[in-house]
Amino acid sequence: MSISLKPFGVDLIGRQMTLYTMTNKLGASVSVLDFGAHIVSIKVPDRNGKMGEVCLGYDTLEEYDQAGGYLGATVGRVGNRIGGAKFTLNGQEYTLFKNDGPNTLHGGREGFDKKWWRGQTLEAENEDAVIFTYVAHDMEEGFPGKMRVQVTFAWDDECRLSIRYLAQSDKDTIVNLTNHSYFNLSGEKDMLSHTLQVNADCVTDVDSGLIPTGEFLSVAGTALDLRTPKRIGDGIAQRKECRLIDAVDGYDVNFVLNGEGMKEAAVLRDEATGREMRVLTTEPGMQVYTGQGLDQNGHGGKHYGPYAGVALETQHHPDSIHHPNFPSIVLKAGDTYQTTTVYAFSAK
Repeated sequence: MSISLKPFGVDLIGRQMTLYTMTNKLGASVSVLDFGAHIVSIKVPDRNGKMGEVCLGYDTLEEYDQAGGYLGATVGRVGNRIGGAKFTLNGQEYTLFKNDGPNTLHGGREGFDKKWWRGQTLEAENEDAVIFTYVAHDMEEGFPGKMRVQVTFAWDDECRLSIRYLAQSDKDTIVNLTNHSYFNLSGEKDMLSHTLQVNADCVTDVDSGLIPTGEFLSVAGTALDLRTPKRIGDGIAQRKECRLIDAVDGYDVNFVLNGEGMKEAAVLRDEATGREMRVLTTEPGMQVYTGQGLDQNGHGGKHYGPYAGVALETQHHPDSIHHPNFPSIVLKAGDTYQTTTVYAFSAK
């Protein structure tokens, strides 16, 4: 195992940004950036041992600062949507920035994906890690509490990328951290031929603004039933049979994961290369977004169009603060928020 560092541009106030690359004994690597705690690159072998890029990303700091899509971003303080861009906690109403119609999305106007995170490295025999730390001030983006956040990216010789989140606040607040990487295991222009399996019997129903209604919908007999592997393109082709897919030209759906504790949430596979990615998480939900809104250039000038990658965002359910029947995203002052997600790569 080894970790290398290289400069990755200078921000508007003169701070040098750094790209950290962890490489294992196979030569497979993960690169993460202190600006926005982004995953910039994941290179893993196919069934023939050929290395390939499987994560959408940019080549410059300016693109991470200005381009859209949240490619590889650490999202917070609250990932996904908050309906009405406001919430009430302990009897007090907090107003947030509306950056998704009348709602708040992925932290607001300037979420954690636009912040500089202090990085440190930790090298070990079987696992290397980059630990990013950020302190969000009280009322940043409208959220109460000074909150210290730590995100650890760990990479091992088995090609397992672990993301470990920790947070503590000096006031009661809400928090829902996730990573917004888009995966394409083939290197082709889209991932519609990939198969996806999701261990979930239900999804959260949503209104036209993608805000949960509070109801759970069974996936049985629908294009949302991914309990056995299904080609992503085949599922999207069934759009007229599924209101949630038809409304947004693809999947942008929160799956209610089966099981408790650390569990297997999903398996993404590309038969052409033999690459497979298993997702394990302690989180209760996972947003599957098939990237239908993508339209930008990324690594090496490659154009990322609709369906260029699929995001598998492990999380608490969207808009949980407004739905008492959802697992809570309230973090009490002095308590510790802690979740873990693992993306495990293999090829066969």
